[in-house]
Amino acid sequence: MFDNRSDLVTVKDMFKKLYILLILGTALACKAAPSKPPQTAGPGDLHPDEQQSVVLKEVAELISKYNYKKVELNDSISQVIFNRYIKSLDENHNYFLAADIKSFEPYKNVLDEDIREGNLDDVFFIFNTYKKRYNEHIQYSLAQLDKNFDFTKNEDFTYDRDSLPYIASQAEMDSQWSQRVKYDLLNLKLANADMAKNKETLKKRYNNLLTQSNKLANTDVLQLFMDALTNAIDPHTNYFNPANAAEFNIDMSRSLEGIGASLLSENEYVTIKSIVPGGPADKSHMINIDDRIIGVAQGKTGEFQDIVGWRVDNAITLIRGSKGTVVKLKILPKGKNASDKPKIVEMTREKIILQDQSAKKEIRTYNENGKTVKIGIIYVPAFYLDFNAYKSGDPNYKSTTRDVKLILDTLKRENVDGVVMDLRQNGGGSLVEAVDLTGLFIKTGPVVQVRDTKNRVEVDEDEDPGIAWTGPMAVLVDRFSASASEIFSGAIQDYGRGMIIGTQTYGKGTVQSVIDLDQVISPSIKEMLSNITTKGGAKKPVGSMSKFGQLNLTMAKFYRISGGSTQHKGVTPDISFPAVIPLDKYGEDTEPSALPYDMIKQSTYTKVGDFSTVLPQLNKMHQDRMTASPSYKYLLEDIADFKKRDNEKSVTLNEEQLKKQRDADEATSFERNNLRRVALGLPALKKGESRPKKEDLDFLKIEAGQILTDYISLGNKLTATPVKTNP
Repeated sequence: MFDNRSDLVTVKDMFKKLYILLILGTALACKAAPSKPPQTAGPGDLHPDEQQSVVLKEVAELISKYNYKKVELNDSISQVIFNRYIKSLDENHNYFLAADIKSFEPYKNVLDEDIREGNLDDVFFIFNTYKKRYNEHIQYSLAQLDKNFDFTKNEDFTYDRDSLPYIASQAEMDSQWSQRVKYDLLNLKLANADMAKNKETLKKRYNNLLTQSNKLANTDVLQLFMDALTNAIDPHTNYFNPANAAEFNIDMSRSLEGIGASLLSENEYVTIKSIVPGGPADKSHMINIDDRIIGVAQGKTGEFQDIVGWRVDNAITLIRGSKGTVVKLKILPKGKNASDKPKIVEMTREKIILQDQSAKKEIRTYNENGKTVKIGIIYVPAFYLDFNAYKSGDPNYKSTTRDVKLILDTLKRENVDGVVMDLRQNGGGSLVEAVDLTGLFIKTGPVVQVRDTKNRVEVDEDEDPGIAWTGPMAVLVDRFSASASEIFSGAIQDYGRGMIIGTQTYGKGTVQSVIDLDQVISPSIKEMLSNITTKGGAKKPVGSMSKFGQLNLTMAKFYRISGGSTQHKGVTPDISFPAVIPLDKYGEDTEPSALPYDMIKQSTYTKVGDFSTVLPQLNKMHQDRMTASPSYKYLLEDIADFKKRDNEKSVTLNEEQLKKQRDADEATSFERNNLRRVALGLPALKKGESRPKKEDLDFLKIEAGQILTDYISLGNKLTATPVKTNP
């Protein structure tokens, strides 16, 4: 069985950047909504286009018909969407005034109707108000740089305001922003006493913020609102605009088609920041780090389009394209002036494999009772799969399972005694890859159960009797191990194939189907849209980018073969580590719109082992080691310090007090880092000395390898006789 299903929830999804604010308004007393405020267009306002209206209606219809939760668009969900949208714009209550929030209340119960009609006028009115306030506050900050600040005064700047009311008056808002400028200046002053230079630095910073604000497009507004809409339904249904859809699919496949270079915007120039070895940019021998791209042309005879001042994502749409096509870049080399003659570089686009984002290995050596034990550690950053290459029959398609299989073959040749699969920070990916990867460690059998919206249960099995690794193994997880990581670790635990070590995982037990909106929007609507001039100035997608974007829609839940869902609960480790990532802040059980935990019948499967008799001894050996471990002590201190810092909401603006605090923090951090180094057998660093890049201070990874070494030293005491488990 194979389909293009994904259970992806990456770390970046978990830390998804929010742009705006939370409203705590009460329900209206009567059914009729108050009249909406007049929506007067202002200079620089953004406007929706017809294509976005079509996308909104299509997404709403797909969610209403096919989402697992079957949520109806009504006034209740409208309020949730409204609150999420406002929060995404101004989560910290730094931009909107209380009067702004009050003026938005008429929209609170009508967004459901707007969505069904494809009407984005209200959404854009709110955003344009936000953008106006943002620009006003940055311009006010620029004006404050002409002032002289008193850094001897005892006052505090409250930087965390999300739990505070919205600011009521313009005078209070100005005071807040004046303090922010003072804080920014004080930070610079602690490093450099030259205030003239510091003010010039801030002036450039603030002007750059204005520049970036003025580069916002209507696609950004739609993405923000769609995030609010989809996350109100469930945390993992997501709409991706064409640019974000392209990035999502690159992340899933660990490959792209282009020139093999990463880009950033610096001083209005699209700048080369890294080059993939062996890619077209590298093979041209004409492109270097920090070169600037000032023009792009398609094909050998295409005209150059000037891209100075462009957003990077818009430039990328021109530079990427299908394998085998030609792109020409107009390059201003590093160190050259704008008036210098640029060079022209012609390249043929290729498929670029992102090896640095793929599975990797290392071998660690442990000494146990005079014997040397070699542990292979495989870091798996995601469950990736180049679906298009697989579908086309490419024998060299990129996938997690294929990469790990090659690594295991190498580790066997290196004669390792055990393998640790490191799935920390692995937010998931392809459901099929989770099944196939599990199959490298078991003979055959069920791996995961999937229940759809009609309560039909499908059991996904490993049907390949081959086993790539038959020796001792463990799986290392943390709070950000999610989805496919939980399928894999749950199956390994249910089969008794290996130990799970770490902290409770994320708890995402839902499956998303990837829907290419280009394939579902009718040809007649596409033709109609192609004849309409875009009102918002959005650029047409080029190269291999989609036109309408992509919807990842939650259409199923997955369950362990033992019957329990990982939803909310995640996977509980056999041997637990302290939670470096706060469990009360991150995880499925912190998401208000998450689906509940439940159970179904277990599958029929044969356990290959049972660690229950040996786990108490392994836990005791681990705890005894931690009691005497300086590294463990420093880890607990780090966690305590993080919690303390996380609860702080303000900072002093008194220079002497802040410097004293910073110096003390820096001295403590320097001392603790050296103590941590010494505990791991590394030399202490001198002040100002940089840490060598390849040094490994990952204490928890080292301890995971030691636990597996303990198990090996006990003689692999797990049940050797297979035990069949029936429903």
